[in-house]
Amino acid sequence: MRTQESNRLEVSRGAVRQGIQDHLDWLDGQIKSVIKAINDHIDANPGMKDKKALLDSIPGLGERTIAILLAFIGDPGRFGNSRQAAAFAGLDPKQHESGSSVKGKPRLSKLGHAFLRKALYMPAMVALYKTDWGKRFKDRLAASGKPARLIIGAMMRKLLHVAFGVLKSEKKFDPALHNA
Repeated sequence: MRTQESNRLEVSRGAVRQGIQDHLDWLDGQIKSVIKAINDHIDANPGMKDKKALLDSIPGLGERTIAILLAFIGDPGRFGNSRQAAAFAGLDPKQHESGSSVKGKPRLSKLGHAFLRKALYMPAMVALYKTDWGKRFKDRLAASGKPARLIIGAMMRKLLHVAFGVLKSEKKFDPALHNA
């Protein structure tokens, strides 16, 4: 809604501009209060606070993404392994085949939570282009001829796997484990 109002402000006439700006200011205040409530809730619960600290050790994940991951996969006992968590998010590969005549390229299944996939997109971009372990991951896949969009999807899946592993093992992220 904030983006919609911001877009309306750019093309609005002078008569309604102040009303839209007032609404934007109100929305900004509401967004800040919701973020504060989420952070207060996480900080008030010692278990969640510890999990937040663990997830914060993963380069590329920010405050909002960590809150979303805690909401969706905060309890790693909910899934048997990281592949199940990736399937829950719809980040598992789906084969495109039909009989002997149709043999398409595998794609993300997208059968899980779109909101979780959306939340992992920008952290995947940050990890790929701003972190050493992400750059190594990107270079390895690019060297084998993988297209850029596939690499982004693979990093989204990898971030979810890493987050699951960090929560399950209760050990901070170790970049030495992700050299290859």
